[in-house]
Amino acid sequence: MTSRTAATMQDEAHREPIIVVRDLVKHFPINGGLFGKVVQRVHAVDGVSFEIAKGETLALVGESGCGKSTVGRCLTRLTDITAGEIFVNGQRIDGLGEKDMRPVRKRLSIVFQDPFSSLNPRMNVEALISEPVRNHKIVQGRDARRKYVGDLLERVGLRREDMARMPHQFSGGQRQRICIARALASNPDIIVCDEAVSALDVSVQAQIINLLMKLQADLGLTMLFISHDLAVIEHMSDRVAVMYLGRIVETADRDTLFRAPKHPYTKALLSAVPLPDPTAKRERVILTGDVPSPINPPSGCCFRTRCPIATDECAVTRPELAPVGHGHAVACLKVEAEVMGRKT
Repeated sequence: MTSRTAATMQDEAHREPIIVVRDLVKHFPINGGLFGKVVQRVHAVDGVSFEIAKGETLALVGESGCGKSTVGRCLTRLTDITAGEIFVNGQRIDGLGEKDMRPVRKRLSIVFQDPFSSLNPRMNVEALISEPVRNHKIVQGRDARRKYVGDLLERVGLRREDMARMPHQFSGGQRQRICIARALASNPDIIVCDEAVSALDVSVQAQIINLLMKLQADLGLTMLFISHDLAVIEHMSDRVAVMYLGRIVETADRDTLFRAPKHPYTKALLSAVPLPDPTAKRERVILTGDVPSPINPPSGCCFRTRCPIATDECAVTRPELAPVGHGHAVACLKVEAEVMGRKT
């Protein structure tokens, strides 16, 4: 797999953001009782903020259930938000109706995790990819659409002749290429990849990642890349945001995060990444306990129940992302205090 250069990342850091998310909250109600009243709420996303510059890839990483996929679905308006603001190219979209969202959806596509269930098994490839082309009036006429679909298939590494085939006739990697072609069909500026390679074999993952990076370079795409695999994210991303229990606990450019993580949760995640050299040694950070329920998250710092450096103050004060370096922010009271102590 190829990786992004430091020069490219530095150039992209000075661009205006094409996506701005402020204080995003998504709570799912739990109904119960005789009359089905709301008795509890799942705090899936609890105050997430980030920006993505044009042509940049922001990776959103965390354990299963941390809320990262919900962020992607909220950004694409597949799920309505509870609170917060979402801006795409300066336009606020979180309150738009379906009619007003239509031109936004043309520019904002998503690639799902499972290529087996995200393709209609009763439609052939031509029909699957033609659907967004027809809905958004990208090209007119059957012959023009067939040529457009054929060009998309070749761009993602498939053949024009594959248009007549059904989804079950392809391998998992080929199906994901079809999903990528369908995501590109509306000629979008922004692609959300929701665990787009996690269901694939490792060798196929590398092919799809290289394809996504080539498409981004060729088409100038902006990406939100959601994954739990830090090895994949190290090759794919420009910046990384680490999520835990619905909140972002650390954000930095890729090189800084992998070289000098600050948050204890990020350190634990990185310590679990396998090293290519079997003789290399690394201090493993083992977290105790289980991830708390998002129905009843801990008071104060959401990570304090598993944190090896937690103090009494962590149970009372909820830490916010605070800068600890250029482009590097951490939501940890102890880390913030250490940084401020060094500055004074």
